[in-house]
Order: sequence, then C-alpha cells, then structure tokens
Amino acid sequence: MTSDEVLAVNTAFYRAFEKKDIEAMSLVWSQGTGSTCIHPGRNVLRGWKEVKYSWEQIFKNTAYIEVNLDIISTEVNDNIAYVILRENILQVFRGQRLEAQSIATNVFQLLGGKWYIIHHHGSPIMR
Repeated sequence: MTSDEVLAVNTAFYRAFEKKDIEAMSLVWSQGTGSTCIHPGRNVLRGWKEVKYSWEQIFKNTAYIEVNLDIISTEVNDNIAYVILRENILQVFRGQRLEAQSIATNVFQLLGGKWYIIHHHGSPIMR
C-alpha cells in the first residue's frame, strides 16, 4: 500500500471536518473500540462512539471551519501508517473569527484492504 492512499484518506478526514459532515467522517474512521482521539487541550476519547460524539459536538458548535495542512511526515509500514502535519485553522465560533495552529498526528490502519483512521491527536502550537 502506498502513502498516496493514506494521504487520500487523510484529506477526506479534513474535508469531512471542514464540511462538518459526520457521515463522511464516519467513512474514514475505524468504527471499533480501539479508535482514540485527543482534541487540543482535551482528554483521550476511546472508541468510535465517544469519538463520533465529540465530532458531532464540534460540528454543532462551530459556524465555519477551514483547515489548511502542511504535511511534515508520512510513513507506511505494512498495515499501519501515520501522517504528522501542521493544521492551520480558521474558524468562526460564537460569532468570533479565530485562527490557530496545531501539530497533529493521524494514525491509520489497513482493515479489509482499506485505510481507516484509528487515532487523531492534535496539540496547539503556543505562540
């Protein structure tokens, strides 16, 4: 499997994020109990149920979001891959325009011939 396939899933994840589309988000995440997510400044969410709920809350409470990516590193080994990147985020939250940067790691697993996100961890870049 190639890094292009992993990067395509990574891109689909961020497009679902920008569109605030939980159905599209569900297509790129592993639905298992082993999925984990750490949003900037938050605790670990475990299992797709908790992860999905967190995205639903983000989507519900964010009027607009745009994420531009700077890929730092991509690695593919057998059935595990990761992407390390900088997220340049513009969002409208409670009527205010906010800009931020995060460093993120997205981990993917090859399941049934398709790559799925099994872990997302975003950390804010402090200026």
